[in-house]
Amino acid sequence: MDTFMCSSWYFLRYASPNYNAAPFDADKVKYWLPVDLYTGGAEHAVMHLFYARFFIKALRDMGLVDFDEPFTRLFNQGIIIAEKQKMSKSRGNVVTPDEYVAELGADVVRAYLMFVAPWEQGGEWNDSGISGVSRWLNRVWKLVLEPYTENTSGVVMDRLTDEKAHRELSRITHQTIRRVTEDLERLRFNTMIAALMEFTNYLAKAEKAGYITDSAWKEAIDILLLLLVPTAPHLAEELWQRTGHDYSIHNQSWPHWDEKLAKDEEITLVVQVNGKLRDRITVPASISEDVARHLALESQRVKAHLEGKEIIRMIYVQGRLVNLVVR
Repeated sequence: MDTFMCSSWYFLRYASPNYNAAPFDADKVKYWLPVDLYTGGAEHAVMHLFYARFFIKALRDMGLVDFDEPFTRLFNQGIIIAEKQKMSKSRGNVVTPDEYVAELGADVVRAYLMFVAPWEQGGEWNDSGISGVSRWLNRVWKLVLEPYTENTSGVVMDRLTDEKAHRELSRITHQTIRRVTEDLERLRFNTMIAALMEFTNYLAKAEKAGYITDSAWKEAIDILLLLLVPTAPHLAEELWQRTGHDYSIHNQSWPHWDEKLAKDEEITLVVQVNGKLRDRITVPASISEDVARHLALESQRVKAHLEGKEIIRMIYVQGRLVNLVVR
């Protein structure tokens, strides 16, 4: 009864667990259901979905619900394996998470399982991998709690250097908000955490440079903690309180990004043929050499000066120009 009978309609009861006049409150069910997202392992979901769908369609025919499917979207996660095999007591390869939780904390185990592989594929448990996640979260702890000091070492901060540092901080922060938000919505937890790791590394470098103000640093740290909540909720809550905020970080609004601020800075790439200016192309400041050369060759203005000629050399100056030597 508890496996096939009750599990086929429990989500209806969840909408009004204390309702005593009927199995469920029809108004509450109409508001909350169908379920937006159903997640589970494929082995479990096959049978469960079969019976849950049967129940809903029967209740629909009886006029008790007004929808056809119990779940709007299904997402099957993969499984964690050990020694290249599915974990099994008979094989003796079961990893007990309690031991790792006791040593490293629940957030480390949680983050590792999210990071180990694409969620729908699953992956293999690896002790060195979980140690890497533990080191990252320890770096976050240290980064957040160590006092930030602006550059007052006697080196006079050039105004343009200061402005550039703040523009870069704003750009990378908003890019990280965008990446984490989009990955979270698409259940791409491993790349979401990769973005948080990159942001942590960037903030560590910015801290050493000391070119940003205390207020800008504090804002960036707050955003890091807010973005960390789905991955490490306990750690984020602890750090939120330790940095002087009101309880609780889980009551805060999710950060929003500004597309203009998240946009890569642009530069003008000069394209020459035998040293003569043939085109100017607006490109991202972070453009790679391969992309810069490709864009230079695809320029219609440049192509006109390449017809019937052989390119014998391509000279690239980072962030400045591409010079095509032809004969």
